[in-house]
Amino acid sequence: MSFLKSFLKMLLCFAPWLSFLIIAHGSMFRLKLGIIVAAIMTVVMAVARLHRGVIMWVGILFFAYAIVAVVLLHNVWAVHYMGALANGALAVGTWAGIALKRPFTLEYAREHTDQSLWNNPVFLRTNYFMTAIWGVVFTINAFLAWQRIIQPAMPGWAYETISYSLLVSAMFISTWYPENLKRRRAAQAAQAE
Repeated sequence: MSFLKSFLKMLLCFAPWLSFLIIAHGSMFRLKLGIIVAAIMTVVMAVARLHRGVIMWVGILFFAYAIVAVVLLHNVWAVHYMGALANGALAVGTWAGIALKRPFTLEYAREHTDQSLWNNPVFLRTNYFMTAIWGVVFTINAFLAWQRIIQPAMPGWAYETISYSLLVSAMFISTWYPENLKRRRAAQAAQAE
């Protein structure tokens, strides 16, 4: 699978969260719209099996909570901490998936990996590693969002730049790393012949 194709598939996997991130800025109307759009996308993608595993359940639970707390109840606390709550939910879900021996990347990696490799230690280690990278990114982003609210040490654009850079880096690593491993395995197999 090409790097670009893998990267685009990853963007699709995070489409509800990305839409929420893009839409929910600047006003209460946009926050509510972002929550509703992301919730609908999460459900549609779950039904279509484009979303699965821990990330699907985190999305369903988080956006259901956000609809109730923000859209229906206008809870000021939830509105104020929405960025930290979103990243925190993703972080908790990611680390819980690892603890339960169900790293979320495994669900997606199996899609384009021969079933005979699903229990291969290298395949499993790779998915634990990539999921841990996402866990670290989500954890740092939750902390940054919380820090930005309680005691900002930098301008808002700096927090956003760091947060987006971490997300793009995790996407790049998650796309590049497995492709690099496949190329190295193929080169080793060719040398062995």
